[in-house]
Amino acid sequence: MSQPKLHVKTGDKVKVITGKDKGKEGVILRAYPSQQRVLVEGVNIVKKHAKPSQENPQGGILNIEAPVHVSNVMPLDPKSGEPTRVGFKVENGKKVRIAKKSGEPLDK
Repeated sequence: MSQPKLHVKTGDKVKVITGKDKGKEGVILRAYPSQQRVLVEGVNIVKKHAKPSQENPQGGILNIEAPVHVSNVMPLDPKSGEPTRVGFKVENGKKVRIAKKSGEPLDK
């Protein structure tokens, strides 16, 4: 079975459109295509109980980001900064992601 495609990539600036963190914006730190989830900076903070280790000799309760479902985030339009849907266009033989609202390319 092939990997499912996501409409967002690592490094994209996205806005959470539903859930407990609705309205928050952040950058995608990591994508998990097989689970259809993304890790967004500062979104879906959970408390993790950590045993003392070499990096964290104290142990204790850490606040870390947990992945959110990819359907709950939308990329931000580079022109207006608003959430937008993703379209595709072929330019110079390359498939480029574009913002549906402004037509601006999302890939640098």
